Amino acid sequence: MSGRDLFSQPRRIRRGAALTLVFASVLATGAATGSFGDPYRKDDATGAPRSAPAARQQDVAEAAAEAMAEGTSPVEAAERAVSRSGDRWGAVYSEGEYEEFQEALDGEYTGVGLWARLERDGRVEITRVQDGSPAAGAGIRAGDRLVSVDGKKVDGRPVTDVVSLLRGDAIDGEQDTAEDAAAGTKVSLGLQRGTRTWQETLRRARLSTEDVTVSSLADGITVIKVDAFTKGSGDMVRAAVEQAADATGFVLDLRGNSGGLVAEAVTASSAFLDGGLVATYDVNGEQRALHADTGGDSTRPLVALVDGGTMSAAELLTGALQDRGRAVVVGSRTFGKGSVQMPSRLPDGSVAELTVGHYRTPSGRGVDGRGITPDLDADDDALQRAETVLSGLGEYE
Repeated sequence: MSGRDLFSQPRRIRRGAALTLVFASVLATGAATGSFGDPYRKDDATGAPRSAPAARQQDVAEAAAEAMAEGTSPVEAAERAVSRSGDRWGAVYSEGEYEEFQEALDGEYTGVGLWARLERDGRVEITRVQDGSPAAGAGIRAGDRLVSVDGKKVDGRPVTDVVSLLRGDAIDGEQDTAEDAAAGTKVSLGLQRGTRTWQETLRRARLSTEDVTVSSLADGITVIKVDAFTKGSGDMVRAAVEQAADATGFVLDLRGNSGGLVAEAVTASSAFLDGGLVATYDVNGEQRALHADTGGDSTRPLVALVDGGTMSAAELLTGALQDRGRAVVVGSRTFGKGSVQMPSRLPDGSVAELTVGHYRTPSGRGVDGRGITPDLDADDDALQRAETVLSGLGEYE
């Protein structure tokens, strides 16, 4: 299983939601007015055909309103309505959960500064520790094993459950409140390093994400790792390319990138493209397009690394670079989430995010349920394969 940031994924991702694709305001307007998709119901007031997304939105809102009137949970009623709709990526968030979700997209989170992944044998291994975080201050380092959180064993647990335990969110009735997620609260970690096991009690803190990191390989290759497309990440990718004036080539590492803000992915594409098409999508049957800005580095060799954890906005970017012949894609087939969700506020303040459409790559490929097939297959040796590819591409410069 691919590594994922333990702080960047909302708790309800295990119910089918993923980091939302957020398009321009025209899409938000379209979602609100019901201008997406194929009509199958009549508008109650005008009798005009109503789009499927608009109908789903009204059904969910009505379910929440009825639950409020009956004194039952609006969130649970809305979740049942989403489930009945067959919307695979639809999700419902309480008001507090949605605020946390938005904070994650803004590049902030409450936690201890750990990245980890679930290994095939069920162990949870720490892959990175954020500089200046509580975990770093305690001497925790990459390669350590996370055994437990607040006395609860984490071996074999879904990564999203481990996220919730670290944040202090309730999981399936295990905790009565999510108030423990506040900065300054304590969390006890069971850890293992080789034969040594120990307990470490940390205080959660408000931290900024490090979703874009830059490193160098031999032969002047610059590696740009993007863990999620949060606010500002696209400009960080462009800055990394501009500042690497002496780089002989680039590796854009999108492995484990679960998506985020589409606008940021489009900005990131502008680092490697000199304008042109990035993706298309439909609004009420009319095709719209997303374009890169001009002036990107379109000449130096580029390899994009992907895996099964590469999702949504990261797939949009990968598809654009592959279709336009700008990058050699190395790794394994991506996840296959090419749908667009838009939020709508429910009567109790909670938020429903429902699918309003799908995007396509520049050549017209649909990604949803299919993913993107790399040009060269690779697994644990992906970075080494990327170096080899770049060496070969460099010979033809």
